[in-house]
Amino acid sequence: MAEPARSGPSTEPKGHKSALQVLDSPDFKALVKKRWSVSMVLLALLFVGYYGFILLLATNKALVTTKVGEVTTLAIPLGVAVIIFAWLLTAYYVGWANKSYDPEVERLKSQLKR
Repeated sequence: MAEPARSGPSTEPKGHKSALQVLDSPDFKALVKKRWSVSMVLLALLFVGYYGFILLLATNKALVTTKVGEVTTLAIPLGVAVIIFAWLLTAYYVGWANKSYDPEVERLKSQLKR
């Protein structure tokens, strides 16, 4: 059964939308696309870092067993660098989310009907 058409001015505040209207909006779709883009780039960088390190260990044993100190081999600082790289990627994502993503989510949430 169809909902009857309303006549006269709307009693809803301007700018308030239903959840479906927000989900179908170009702003929401652009936000989702941006989040996926950022996430996929960071994921690709993380994979390159981790699997690059593993491939280096597997294919160039002579390089990674090179001594860089009394007892330390090159593999140890490279492994630490991979871990630090992962932390930096995480820090970048948190900074991006706090600066760009979260305010946009709040803006879209503020458009919802209460």
